[in-house]
Parts: sequence; C-alpha cells; structure tokens
Amino acid sequence: MSDLSFRGVRGIGSLFTRLRCSLMTIATRGDVRAGGLEKQTILIVDDTPQNLTILGELLQPSYRVRAANSGERALRAAGLQPRPDLILLDVMMPEMDGYTAMREIRNRPEWRRLPIIALTAKAMKDDQEKCLAAGANDYIAKPLDVEKLLSLVRVWMPK
Repeated sequence: MSDLSFRGVRGIGSLFTRLRCSLMTIATRGDVRAGGLEKQTILIVDDTPQNLTILGELLQPSYRVRAANSGERALRAAGLQPRPDLILLDVMMPEMDGYTAMREIRNRPEWRRLPIIALTAKAMKDDQEKCLAAGANDYIAKPLDVEKLLSLVRVWMPK
C-alpha cells in the first residue's frame, strides 16, 4: 500500500495526500500569479478531510494551499517554507483544539502577526469572543458562507 494518494480535478489541479504525515498539499498549475508574483500561501487546519478538500479546491485557483488535520500538525506546517501568509483554523478538533493552537501560534514572536481566521460550528456571541481572545483575527461560523469566507481572506491576507 502506498502512503501517497492522488485525486485530480479537471481545470482545478490535483490533491496529493501523504497518509503517514497527514499533511496535504494542493498542487496547482504553478505557484506563480499573472505578473510573475508568487501566490500567497494559506494553511487550512481542519480534522475533517472533506472540509480540507472543499476549502482547498475553493482557494487554490488564487492561493497556494497547504493543509493540516490537527493543531499539532498546524504548528509544524506553519514553520515550513513557504511560510503561510494566513491560517484558516477549525476550532473543534481532537487532541490540540483550535483555541490551543491559536495561543501557541501567538506565543511565537515570528507568528504574532500571522492572520488567523477561526472556523467553527459554534455560532454564539461568546464563542466568537473566545476565538478572538485566543488569538484569532476574525471568525466565521459553519456552515461556511463562501462569499463571506473569500471576503475575509481578502481582508486579512497581507498585501
């Protein structure tokens, strides 16, 4: 059995999953935008593989996308080159949840300004406040409104 799986989507790109390390990279037709500028990198963190795939396919035409399925793996992925310019982080995950991952990210001087958008099924006002207190720059409730998500990514993505 191979530890690498492949899924191609015509006109979108390919999803390569390294099963043993549980980090995913969405390969695009090039990590260069028009004008020769490199695409900015988004790290998606969610413990649900379908969410990683859907978000990756949504974002990869405009961004380089990296994905991790746990808070611990997110911390490792955030240190890889190219470093993420923005993180989309699920709050409810086993082992290390999103709140803990956000606090860990904010404790590292090199990542204090890294924009984090929290993604969560919890939609109460105090849930939003808890995300912001843990270190998120913004918050969006699931099920995700695609237009709102894309708008938040554009707002928080460093220029």
